[in-house]
Amino acid sequence: MIRLLVLLLTTFLDLPFVRRVRRNHGLEHATIHVLSRRLKNLTLAGRSTMTGFYLYGNVPTADVEAAAQEALRRLRGGEQSLAIHPNCGTGLATAGLLTGVAALAGTAGMRNTLKDRLSRLPSVILLSTLALVLAQPLGLILQQYFTTSGDPGDTEIVDIQRSEMTLPIQGKRLTVHFVRTRSS
Repeated sequence: MIRLLVLLLTTFLDLPFVRRVRRNHGLEHATIHVLSRRLKNLTLAGRSTMTGFYLYGNVPTADVEAAAQEALRRLRGGEQSLAIHPNCGTGLATAGLLTGVAALAGTAGMRNTLKDRLSRLPSVILLSTLALVLAQPLGLILQQYFTTSGDPGDTEIVDIQRSEMTLPIQGKRLTVHFVRTRSS
């Protein structure tokens, strides 16, 4: 079924701006994989765009640059699995969507009384738990076919810009790197 959906969406997935975001997303994940193996207790988040990707986390710029270059080299060498990451937002969105639908299904036809709501709670919990179990592998599949690309094509790293921001409420400083890429 996924392959059929991919065939139906091939034209969209091959649009230049979509392909660039997917390639940058794959390179972002690969960079995070490389950094995670090099630096222990690493907390990172990322976000990809058409012109590159952001990494949010207190990591030295030299480490980000070395990891991004290694990630690109390894993707070009055929290690496409580096483009898939278990903590990707695709998986989180999949989990949210599936559990929301499961909760909705568990309350279908319910009367608006407290007794009826409480009687449905075990069903809602069971359906939501099943949805979460299904979301993990489905999120990885969706990444593989739709939201990332393990083929960097002619993507190249142009530069890496470092900035800092202050987190609201906590007041802590957070390092942000933007890895700018180019592709024809």
